[in-house]
Amino acid sequence: MVDNVNTVAAPNASDIILDVRNLQTHFGTGDRAVRAVDDVSFRMQRGKTLCIVGESGSGKTVAARSILQIVDFPGRIMGGQMLYNPGEKGTGVVDLAKLHPRGKEIRSIRGHQIAMIFQEPMTSLSPIHTIGNQITEAILLHQKVDHAEARARAIELLRRVEIPNPAVAIDKYTFEYSGGMRQRAMIAMALACNPNILIADEPTTALDVTTQAEILALIKELQQAYGMSVLFITHDMGVVAEIADEIGVMRNGKMLEFGPAEQIFYNAQNEYTGQLIDSVRKLETSARKARKSTVTTTKLLEVRNLSKVYPGRKSFIKGTTSAPFKALDNVSIDLYEGENLGVVGESGSGKTTLGNCIIRVLSTSGGEMHYNASSGQVIDLAKSSKHEMQHIHREMRMVFQDPFASLNPRMTIGQIVGEPLLVNGQLKGRALRDRVAELLAMVGMPSLAMDRYPHAFSGGQRQRIGVARALALNPRLIIADEPTSALDVTLRSQVLDLLLDLQEKLKLSFIFISHDIGVIRYFCDRVAVMYKGQVVETGPADKICSNPEHPYTKALISAVPGTHPRDKRIVNRHRYIVDGKNALAGS
Repeated sequence: MVDNVNTVAAPNASDIILDVRNLQTHFGTGDRAVRAVDDVSFRMQRGKTLCIVGESGSGKTVAARSILQIVDFPGRIMGGQMLYNPGEKGTGVVDLAKLHPRGKEIRSIRGHQIAMIFQEPMTSLSPIHTIGNQITEAILLHQKVDHAEARARAIELLRRVEIPNPAVAIDKYTFEYSGGMRQRAMIAMALACNPNILIADEPTTALDVTTQAEILALIKELQQAYGMSVLFITHDMGVVAEIADEIGVMRNGKMLEFGPAEQIFYNAQNEYTGQLIDSVRKLETSARKARKSTVTTTKLLEVRNLSKVYPGRKSFIKGTTSAPFKALDNVSIDLYEGENLGVVGESGSGKTTLGNCIIRVLSTSGGEMHYNASSGQVIDLAKSSKHEMQHIHREMRMVFQDPFASLNPRMTIGQIVGEPLLVNGQLKGRALRDRVAELLAMVGMPSLAMDRYPHAFSGGQRQRIGVARALALNPRLIIADEPTSALDVTLRSQVLDLLLDLQEKLKLSFIFISHDIGVIRYFCDRVAVMYKGQVVETGPADKICSNPEHPYTKALISAVPGTHPRDKRIVNRHRYIVDGKNALAGS
């Protein structure tokens, strides 16, 4: 905790561009109405960044969408005021809450004076129109220009958001852009008409840490260039610490706390705000060291020169064949009994492919994977038959990234958790049900959950169910593929602590795949850093996370947001330069 909080003078009325008072947005009517936004008030200053932070379901996105009158049906604004002062772009203060959602007045503001960047660019951008067509559409809708001038402006916008060769990129489709590039295109579209307010709804949640750093820096640079106010919606307090001037904390549809960033971080008044801040600071430490965990000298798994090559694909339209893609390139790692090995890297680095090859979901193209089985036999997983792998899979299980997609919606929780036991012929009937109840108790779930379906549970509860399923056969090794990336910050800490508790109780080893450096630091003993299918650096977690040697690892670590406003790291981050270019800018 840092003392000496700077006091901030109250802004003048002319400095307020948006004043939201007692906003009420409900879904449904009468006694059954869900108060998604319940009596929420906040204000935005000209040229400043307001971050609204909270967990999933807190109402932060509904509050942001209410400003533009784009709340999904059956949501409706039931009360309150949203006083928008457009300054030079308008004729006076407008109460956005009183405008008809499909009326001419709100449509003249939406996308023109107030623009929005949505969370998932893949679903927000049209797959059947070029990026250029989508940007020029916004320009032609609000500006009195011809198509040629609109296209020229679109090319200039793509250049401003640092998309390479914008004159060519403008004619590409969404699927031809990477995730980071799609988000840059969304930003270009939002800036098409020089808006007064830019609403960014979780714009970096689906991005890697280095791409996130580039996008945050880009938004800040464009904010200063255009003089915009930014409303940034997020659940990541690290991101908030980097960019916020003011912060609003939401939970269950209510605004719990609002104020300057330093006041919120260093003198939080609400207990929940303190929990959010602590969840970020917690990942600056090592739980394994705090627990004084020990690792044996016995190797459980030895991977040597592992490779995975996908053959080239032939295009029936162009008549050409693409070059083979090497997803894994001579990867070598060791895992010891009782150890947590972190595998970290950006999307496309090969870390998930490595996990899938070890558990033989994917076949390998070369190399060896020697596993020290409980029988004492050393088995090369790369050469094992399907029948042999059936026995290995009892000792080696996987926890998947998405708790929503990895559970069968047609099966009860009891069936999902008990399926490995049933398939392997170990238990049935009453004994099976008792074992499922025991497994659910291990992960902090009541036995009553057995007869319910996945849709009845939250994301954190579903991930606990996935962990219970992985534990069913008493494994020795669990491969956890981004098990916390789909969870809110407080749930993330709960799941990590659960896995550590189970490890101590059941003598487990983990291969923990993640792009989150904080999670890796907290959970792992050693780390293998992957880049383009290769392991570029391996070492103890505290050394890799605090004093890396490889330039790529330095870029990865330096892109991690700070934990409070006086610890801004992204501005001075290290770039990974290859052939004179920032190798991560176009991720």
